[in-house]
Amino acid sequence: MIDRYSRQTLFTDIGEEGQRKLGNSCVVIFGCGALGTIIATSLVRAGVGKIRIIDRDFIEYHNLQRQVLFNEDDIRNQLPKAIAAERHLRKVNSSVDIEGIVADVNFTNIERFIHDAHIILDGLDNFETRYLINDVSLRHKIPWIYGGAISSIGMTMSIFPGETPCFRCLITNPPGRGTIHTCDTAGVISPAPFIIASLQSVEAMKILVRAEEINRDLIVIDVWKGTFDRTKISVNKDCPACQGKYEFLEGDYGLRATSLCGQDAVQVLNPEARTISLEGLAARLKHVGQATYNQFMLRFTVDDYEMVVFPDARAIIKNTNEESLARALYAKYIGT
Repeated sequence: MIDRYSRQTLFTDIGEEGQRKLGNSCVVIFGCGALGTIIATSLVRAGVGKIRIIDRDFIEYHNLQRQVLFNEDDIRNQLPKAIAAERHLRKVNSSVDIEGIVADVNFTNIERFIHDAHIILDGLDNFETRYLINDVSLRHKIPWIYGGAISSIGMTMSIFPGETPCFRCLITNPPGRGTIHTCDTAGVISPAPFIIASLQSVEAMKILVRAEEINRDLIVIDVWKGTFDRTKISVNKDCPACQGKYEFLEGDYGLRATSLCGQDAVQVLNPEARTISLEGLAARLKHVGQATYNQFMLRFTVDDYEMVVFPDARAIIKNTNEESLARALYAKYIGT
């Protein structure tokens, strides 16, 4: 159905040969929020042959401000993001093989999701899973495109195993728990993820058609201030991932969640964490809800879930026994 892509094939850097390459490609998108919905929409419309979307979350009203694939009916029908995305995108382009998977990505399942991928795209909102993607990308020699957006700022970088710096060269270890803002504490305006996801999408197309002009630098934008910076990142000679030590993929890092018997609660902990500033965390949460704390613990309630956070970064999420949900809430409000 080449006529569908006639305006795209007229672009000489793609042409009919490039279109065939897109049609024979498989793309895996981790995360279907603001970034993931734009990426998926762009690549489905571009005619990428197979697209797999993995996301663990459900749609909420505050998502509609920036997550373009969803509508109010999806919320009323209580659809997971991955399933709603698959249904909407099938109506956009029935010739593309679209697979929406509802799953919490972790070191036990990620290799199954990327087994046939030509490229991996980051539509995530947490560092832990990005380090996991970085490990699996390097182990299996699959390029991936990092992207992130918060407040009015966004950034992206393409990573080619064995050729470019990897994500751990850029950020050696995950930031300390509670030390950085998330979209749920600092907010985000939609143009930031829209632009970053568009840059990710075009880089993915360039990689898949084997273009020569592929970005290998870190791009950082601030849409509110109107700034655009490009920085060359160097390979870190001490990077464990570049040396073949895949600590996140091997389960050495990452959040641990355990259901507490008879309590309708889940404990989430980070084996690597030492301390967290409860005062600083309370300050970051002040725009989301009421947080009270003393020297021993912080209590915070959101969407009927009570979170109790301790100075060692351990948390107990009450009113649920779903470990994946507890990890998601931890990532949203405490950070990973």
